[in-house]
Amino acid sequence: MNFDGRILSGVGVLAAVVERGTFAGASEMLGLTPSGVSRSISRLENRLGIRLFDRTTRSLHLTDEGARFYEAVVSHLEGIEEAAGAASGAASSVRGRLRVNVDPFFSGLVLAPHLRGFTERYPELQIEIHTRDDVGDLVSEGMDVAVRFGPQPSSSLISRLLLETRILTVAAPSYLAAHGKPKRPEDLADHACIQFRDPLTGRPFEWEFQRGKQILPVPTTGPLLLTDVNTMLQACLAGAGVAQVMSLGTGHWIASGALIDLFPDWPDETFPLYAIQPSRRHPAAKVRAFLDFCAQLARNEAPDSR
Repeated sequence: MNFDGRILSGVGVLAAVVERGTFAGASEMLGLTPSGVSRSISRLENRLGIRLFDRTTRSLHLTDEGARFYEAVVSHLEGIEEAAGAASGAASSVRGRLRVNVDPFFSGLVLAPHLRGFTERYPELQIEIHTRDDVGDLVSEGMDVAVRFGPQPSSSLISRLLLETRILTVAAPSYLAAHGKPKRPEDLADHACIQFRDPLTGRPFEWEFQRGKQILPVPTTGPLLLTDVNTMLQACLAGAGVAQVMSLGTGHWIASGALIDLFPDWPDETFPLYAIQPSRRHPAAKVRAFLDFCAQLARNEAPDSR
């Protein structure tokens, strides 16, 4: 295909529609009329021979073909933007709008208390944080980056391991006073263990313990099956049972004695925290700054993590 400047113009309009989510929002961003945006998208669709958007009176979504095309070209747009920034001496500036998809537990217990410092460090940056239980579709939702727990399924997204946080088996002093303290992991068969549903499988997470290369699975049961980490923590703090929690974000309860680490001699089970980005070759300075910020927070909150 010969170079056609109209394609580049159309791709710029496409990026604005994806970022703002509507033709009206893109028109405000670009200084065009909504009908002008619509015509530009139609011309690009005709030039490419594909439909980029599924459009109704209430919603606008990228088609599968549109999402693949956008994912392929957006890195080039960012490269042009970075080149322009470099020419003006602003290649490393952290500014603009950053849209992030964050795990609710990480957002509430780890990220939120430190957001003021981050925004003060980068006053030209506007941060839009979406907390949800799954990563969703970063491209069609216009997200710059996501921060999620757990192994990530293989996809075209780029995953960066931020850290692996230790898994602790804990109980409140009130529960231990009423039911006794288990001496070995196997003793948990006689205790009320708070179960947590794996969002990927729909089944409760299996409990296991690791010490070096030794891995010990332990069947557990209990009256509570939960899907929210904060609810599980509060129930455990109230003495409802034994729980397996991440050391990330819970260290202050261990240090204060509000929760007791039952098996410190089984210290090697971990759970990963990932940063996830669309397939973009050169992440923007604002994304790099946010990821470095999250990684440092995670290390500070769980210094025994890896």
